[in-house]
Amino acid sequence: MSSVTSSLRLSVLDQSPVSQGSTSAQALANTLDLARLADRLGYHRYWLAEHHGGPMLAGPSPEALIGPIASATEHIRVGSGGVMLPHYSPLKVAETFSVLSALFPGRIDLGIGRAAGTDPLTTFALQRDRRQAAPDDFPQQLAELLGYLDDTLPADHPFARLAQTLPGRPQRPQPWLLGSSPQSALWAAELGLPYAFADFINPNGAEIAALYRERFAAHEHAHVPQTAVGVWVICADSDEEARRLAASGRMTFTLLRRGELIAVPPPEEALRFLAADERSGAGRQARRRAIVGAPQTVRAELEQVVADYGAQEAIVVCITYEHEARRRSYELLADVFELDARPAEPISTEEALTT
Repeated sequence: MSSVTSSLRLSVLDQSPVSQGSTSAQALANTLDLARLADRLGYHRYWLAEHHGGPMLAGPSPEALIGPIASATEHIRVGSGGVMLPHYSPLKVAETFSVLSALFPGRIDLGIGRAAGTDPLTTFALQRDRRQAAPDDFPQQLAELLGYLDDTLPADHPFARLAQTLPGRPQRPQPWLLGSSPQSALWAAELGLPYAFADFINPNGAEIAALYRERFAAHEHAHVPQTAVGVWVICADSDEEARRLAASGRMTFTLLRRGELIAVPPPEEALRFLAADERSGAGRQARRRAIVGAPQTVRAELEQVVADYGAQEAIVVCITYEHEARRRSYELLADVFELDARPAEPISTEEALTT
């Protein structure tokens, strides 16, 4: 076993995909089911994404899902991947995650992002004050949020006393900064935060991760840089089956780039669409990176991505039409990386009769 494999942490980023012909309610039930499975399989953390106003993803409120998922699991860390801070009051975010940290000590992550997670119209609809567009003041929002969590707001700050009243103290969430650009790396380094890079959005981030480590060292933080890389992965029993399953996601993201939002289609429909798209020449544009294949294929490619990023953790995104295929993908991945699986808790007769 390689040193990368033996030391690598594997985690899950769940975007709660909605399959064609299904419902968002079922997608959320699938999220809860997958979280239980990830906990048993030995995954390190389970993050919930934030997306608004589309038919493909059913997770607009990671903060609403974290509690139920942490309640339904025992060991896995649970958090946001992430909270899109420009939509919110920093104090409200601090209070919410403080409560969660008190309820689930040592298990809550607060992944923070700058992106809208939606289109401009929906972004505007999310604003409380719609008299004008919201200011682009993310660095100030982030500093205020961290000031609440760390109780480091200056004494003359108008909100300084509020930092001492967070309901979950002494517990606090572990903050992370999410990103896919050099600017996010610079902010994470300057603030001494762990950094999660979205390779599934920008597959050219190895140099950005290196920039994060370099600038982190320059600031001489007491702790060390921590890097995770988010990667789109579909693992199946064969390379051929994995490619078939991946067609669903490829079709949805192809149409997303064209401004067309759809639920996740069946693989056969997606394969027909992609073939026609390729014949027309429309499908020759740059694609997002996807690691797709049988277990050994996926392990080799994922290890290479992790090594390129100098990361200690891979956060795996998987979108398939069938929920069972997504479960199977995470099972195969856990097996090939030899995660420390935890035995399932025995189900009582009463529970068996009600499930």
